[in-house]
Amino acid sequence: MAEYTVHKLGQLGDGVIDDPMGEIFAPFTLPGERIEGDVERGRIAAAKIIEPVADRIKPACKHFKICGGCSMQHASDELLATWKVDKTKEALSLAGLTPVFRPIITSPPQSRRRATFAAKRTKKGAMVGFHGRASDTIVEITECPVSDPALMAGMDAFAQFARLGTSRKAVLRISATTSLHGLDVKIENGKELSPTEIAQFAQIASAYKILRLMWNDDVIAQSDPPSQAMGAAQVVPPSGAFLQATDAGEAALVSTVLEIVGNAKRVTDLFAGCGTFALPIASQAAVHAVEGERPMMDALNAGWRNAGGLHDVRVETRDLFRRPLMIDEFKKVDAVVIDPPRAGAASQIAELAKSDVARIAFVSCNPATFARDARVLVDGGYELDWVQVIDQFLWNPHVELVAQFTKQK
Repeated sequence: MAEYTVHKLGQLGDGVIDDPMGEIFAPFTLPGERIEGDVERGRIAAAKIIEPVADRIKPACKHFKICGGCSMQHASDELLATWKVDKTKEALSLAGLTPVFRPIITSPPQSRRRATFAAKRTKKGAMVGFHGRASDTIVEITECPVSDPALMAGMDAFAQFARLGTSRKAVLRISATTSLHGLDVKIENGKELSPTEIAQFAQIASAYKILRLMWNDDVIAQSDPPSQAMGAAQVVPPSGAFLQATDAGEAALVSTVLEIVGNAKRVTDLFAGCGTFALPIASQAAVHAVEGERPMMDALNAGWRNAGGLHDVRVETRDLFRRPLMIDEFKKVDAVVIDPPRAGAASQIAELAKSDVARIAFVSCNPATFARDARVLVDGGYELDWVQVIDQFLWNPHVELVAQFTKQK
C-alpha cells in the first residue's frame, strides 16, 4: 500500500489526489487527510485514514458506507456547505460569471419527504431498505436520519406489501411521499393481485395512514386525497409526480422566487410542475403556468380553482424542449420563473434571452447546465445579480440554487 494526501473533493464528493499519473479518487476521504490504500483503475476503494482532519465527524447513521443514500456523513456541516457553494462558483467561473453569492440555506435532518425504497420477500418474511452503493443488493435499514419519521413509520407496511405481493425473485420499487395527512405510495414491479389481496392491501394502507396506494399502474386503495400545500391552495399531485425534496427546502425556494418576482403583475412560470411557484405567486399576480405533463397541469388547475381568492392562473400543456415560448409570447410579461430539469433548458433560454422581461427567477438543480444557460442570458443583456444555494439533500453532493436575473428595458 502507498500513502497519499487528499487535495480536494470532486464533484461527487470523493476525495481527489493529484498524482503525476493523473487524479486518483478516494471515497469517504476529506481534503488534507493522509491516507493509505491500493489504487485500482484510478480509485482507492477502501482507503485507510492515517491522519484525519478536524472536519471529519462521526456519521449520523449506522448504515453509512453500505447504504447507497448518503455519501458524505463523515464531513462537517461547515465543510459541506462551503464545498457546495464553491463548486457552484466554480461552474459559473468556467462560464466567465462571478456573481454575488448569498449564504447557503440547508434543510435539517429528518426532513426528506420523499424516498424510493426497495423491498423483497425473504424466507422469513420480507426486507425493506435501499440499494447498496453501486450495487443491486438491498441494504435493510432500521433508521434513516435524513428521512421524515412519517416515511420510516411506513416501513412495516412496505414489508407486508412485499411479503404478500411479490415472489422471492422480484424486487419492489416503493416510492413514498408524505402529504398533509398521510402517505402517498406508488409501488412498481408487483404481481397481479386478486380481489382478496387488494382488500388486504387496502386494510394495511388504512392501518398505516397510506392515503393513496398505487400498485403497478392502478390505484388500489384511496381513503383521502394526498394533498400538498402550495401557497393558499391544496394540490393532489399525480401519483409519483415530482415534488421538492423537503418542506423546508421548498419554503426557501418559494420565498426566494417571490422576492425576485417582487410586485410583478403578470408572471410566466416555465416547467411549472404541479404549482410549487405558480400557486404562491397567484396570491399577488396573474400567472401563465406551462408544463409538459398534462396530469400535473390538471392537478395545478384543480388546486387553483378549489382555493378561491387567487389571481387568474392560465395553464398550458406544452413541451418546452420542442416548442419553447417564443419572444413575442413574453411581450406583456413582467417576470418569468423557470425551473427546468437537470439537463437545463437551452432552447427556451435562447428565446428568453431575446426578450425584454424585466426579472427572471431561475431555479436549477445542476450548476453546470445552469452556468451554460446563465451565460446565454447574460450575453442577451441580462445581469446575473446574485445566486442563492439551497441544500435539500443533506450529506449528498446534490446542489440546488435560485438566481436573480434583471434587464433594463
